Amino acid sequence: MKEETNKTKWLHLRLSEDEHKQVHRQFSKTTCRKLSDYARKILLGKPVTGTYRNQSLDDFMSEMIRLRADLNAVGNNFNQAVKKLHSLDHTQQVQQWMIATELNRRALQKSIEAIENSIGKIADQWLQ
Repeated sequence: MKEETNKTKWLHLRLSEDEHKQVHRQFSKTTCRKLSDYARKILLGKPVTGTYRNQSLDDFMSEMIRLRADLNAVGNNFNQAVKKLHSLDHTQQVQQWMIATELNRRALQKSIEAIENSIGKIADQWLQ
């Protein structure tokens, strides 16, 4: 187990506003949890592990979040339609429900097609 030594010596440093922002911007791109750890590694020439963002994965996740919201909305509409069906007692009401359900089915089909297209596009990008 690594033994942690107490750090008793101070190093004071003055920065301009722009320098301070630049240091914090660079610090935010690393895996260091504390600014003091980051500064210590930089000053002592130790390696600093940076974070890496995969833009295509970020785009994929934002698209999947949007599509999930669409599917949830369609699913909620379908659940409401089924609840309505259970409360109907007239033939005319059942026919109206069937028309509404067909519209919901079409919306669901469009959402599924959008998901398939998005997944296809992303798969094509990743396989290149």
